[in-house]
Amino acid sequence: MQYFLCLAEEKNVTRAARQLNIVQPALSMQIAKLEAELGQKLFDRSVQGMTLTSAGEALVRLTTPIVRDAEYARQEMAQLGGRISGRVSVGLITSVAQSTMASSSATVASRYPEITLSACEGYTETLVDWVNTGQLDFALINVPRRKTPLAAHHVMDEEMVFACRKDSPNRPPAKLRFDHVARFDLVLPSKRHGLRLILDEHAAAAGIDLRPRLELDTLPALCDVIATTDFVTVLPTIALRQSLASGTIRAHRFDEQRIVRSIAWVHHPRRAVSVAAKAVLDVISHDLAQAAAVVREFVEPAPAADGRGGRRFPEFRTPLGQDVPPILK
Repeated sequence: MQYFLCLAEEKNVTRAARQLNIVQPALSMQIAKLEAELGQKLFDRSVQGMTLTSAGEALVRLTTPIVRDAEYARQEMAQLGGRISGRVSVGLITSVAQSTMASSSATVASRYPEITLSACEGYTETLVDWVNTGQLDFALINVPRRKTPLAAHHVMDEEMVFACRKDSPNRPPAKLRFDHVARFDLVLPSKRHGLRLILDEHAAAAGIDLRPRLELDTLPALCDVIATTDFVTVLPTIALRQSLASGTIRAHRFDEQRIVRSIAWVHHPRRAVSVAAKAVLDVISHDLAQAAAVVREFVEPAPAADGRGGRRFPEFRTPLGQDVPPILK
């Protein structure tokens, strides 16, 4: 089954064989044997690669949780010997993946050499589906507005702020309110994005209709637009981290009715979270909390009525001696 699931994921015999550390004929023979035993064709073969048949897709849904439970048992037995090992698959929303995943991955590789980490990014709804079907061990998501079948655990709340080019003439007014953003040329994530859903909810409560002139789901590209044009946006602070650090944009808090997005990690309630997965989650949560703590120092209050409010951006550095404790105990 492990061979089958690897080929279903890779969709290419050569890549799957390399991943499994076996020769291609051995993999092909095992798949043919499995198809014969089940009496079902599992893959359609073409020059483009391998695609699952409807029977293959059904087998993926049925066997993925079983294989993951077997992997969990193996990890727990290894942990009895003082080792933390195993494969961990994690999904992250884009704003988290692009702000801290590079450093988190490096820490996991250094601290836990026997953990194999597989990370991907996606929209909240997509990640929820992948956790539910067993394709991911857990995911960090924006807290969904509707109920999910998953177990959710709060990680942190994060403020969303008004952002514009550092030297833009579009300075926000004193006593900045969320309804003021409708006056500006906006660039926002599309309605597929969890952040946009949060903003649309607040817009409806404020009695305004958000009509961005540009919609970009790639957050680094969105930040580049803000840094080089007179467009403005509303995003969580960590999504603006690099641009704030470089001084190309400035960000302002809302004076009233601050907009907060909540981040949670989710897992399937009927599948145990392995020691290895908990170790990875602890690293990601720590790095995320630290990044949020640092970037808050760059956010300005709304400017004073005389237009001279705000302050100069400090140099980007982590305060000496600062220790942000892990979220997961």
